[in-house]
Amino acid sequence: MMFARMKDALLTALIAGVLALPMAGARTVDGMNGSAIEWHVTEVTIAVVLIFFGRLALGFIAERKKTFCIPPIPIPAFAKNPNLISCLLIGAAILFPFTPFASRYGLDVAIMVMTYIMLAWGLNISVGYAGLLDLGYAGFYALGAYSFALLAPALGIGFWVALPLSGLIAAATAFLLGLPVLRLRGDYFAVVTLGFGEIVRLVVTNWTTLTNGPNGISGVPRPTFFRLEFARNASEGHKAFHEFFGLEFDPLQRIIFLYFIILFLALVAGWASAKLRRLPLGRAWEAFRENEIATAAVGINRTRIKLAAYSLGAAMAGMAGAFFATRQGFISPESFTFTESATMLAIVILGGVGHPLGIALAAIFIIGLPEAFRDLEQYRMVAFGGGMVLIMIWRPGGLMAKRGATVNLEQKN
Repeated sequence: MMFARMKDALLTALIAGVLALPMAGARTVDGMNGSAIEWHVTEVTIAVVLIFFGRLALGFIAERKKTFCIPPIPIPAFAKNPNLISCLLIGAAILFPFTPFASRYGLDVAIMVMTYIMLAWGLNISVGYAGLLDLGYAGFYALGAYSFALLAPALGIGFWVALPLSGLIAAATAFLLGLPVLRLRGDYFAVVTLGFGEIVRLVVTNWTTLTNGPNGISGVPRPTFFRLEFARNASEGHKAFHEFFGLEFDPLQRIIFLYFIILFLALVAGWASAKLRRLPLGRAWEAFRENEIATAAVGINRTRIKLAAYSLGAAMAGMAGAFFATRQGFISPESFTFTESATMLAIVILGGVGHPLGIALAAIFIIGLPEAFRDLEQYRMVAFGGGMVLIMIWRPGGLMAKRGATVNLEQKN
């Protein structure tokens, strides 16, 4: 048995070494005589040795579980109550700006995490509830951002008016795209959505007369608090926030305001997502996800429920894109690549498909963990990948794989 485990670990390390040597070991450097390839064999060797012993340890643990039946890690009773965990997380999020940890960097990371939570909750409607695999969700994210950046200055409207307008544009685009596309199933639908996301990115990259192409759009309007601007000197006809309340000017005030905006938007998106699941429409989505033929047999219009799921998810992405644009003050096509769609889908799957609380925890893990290991520089993604592998081993169905019943029927005797 020991020989079999050694053989398996050696084969795993050999495959890892063959893959890592050209991808991580070879690096191009510029010299006096042109470019040359520099080999970093030592780093690859260390990684291969670690993989060998890691695989050997995993095999030993798996064998030990079968032989001695190691009991599972005990989980406290309060951790099994999703409502209690949700309330604690919301309370912590509300109080976070007033804690000693609320630095500029900490607030920026928290804003980014909650943006992805909102995006993942929107994607969960189509992927988790309706079972529609969407690989081009970043396309709707981009539509919302560019709609806000272009329409707000042109129409002279503020953030709060342009926000629902951006969501409406993204939802309308999803509706028009879904009319022909939602006839497809499974992998074919996923490939078409992937193509849509790339089309949006290429359009905003090459339509330079409208979107300024790769140079992006700067000077995106900032949100105001009842027409109070977060600036040292307000524009003509407006008043600064710190002047109105008699405070000293602090650039952190605008960041805290943006934090509470995305917190509010994320909570509304989460509440709407949970509410939709309990409505007849949400039950129709889940019925369609489990068995499309049976759903049609009971008289449910499959086209309508798919269009509803696709459009509502796109609306949330559009509003998240509008917030992203106003937070950054600058947008460019590089912010809406396929990597963004893959990250959102990874959050939904790692958190537990269809489970809003698990998705929120997964967003904190996937977005926050690389920032926590930023000091490791190029090795931080190795730590991130290792963490994801451990989560998949520990919870292969997702952090919150088990979902409660959509509707609880109490039987009376």
